[in-house]
Amino acid sequence: MTAGLSSLIISILALVIAYLAYVKKGGSIDEMKRKVEELGVSTETLRSKMADILENLEKKVRGEEKKPA
Repeated sequence: MTAGLSSLIISILALVIAYLAYVKKGGSIDEMKRKVEELGVSTETLRSKMADILENLEKKVRGEEKKPA
């Protein structure tokens, strides 16, 4: 229990220190929000492409997709 609590406190402190270092180097909240939103879009695109690849792979493994003649 105490190990979990101490790791939570340490991780929160690390997050605060990282944020303070980011702001000190000239980063802004708006820039950070924009980057997070861009990451969300690229993650969604990547997830969609991975789903398509896995669907095609499943068809090939199950033998449902015929090879072109």
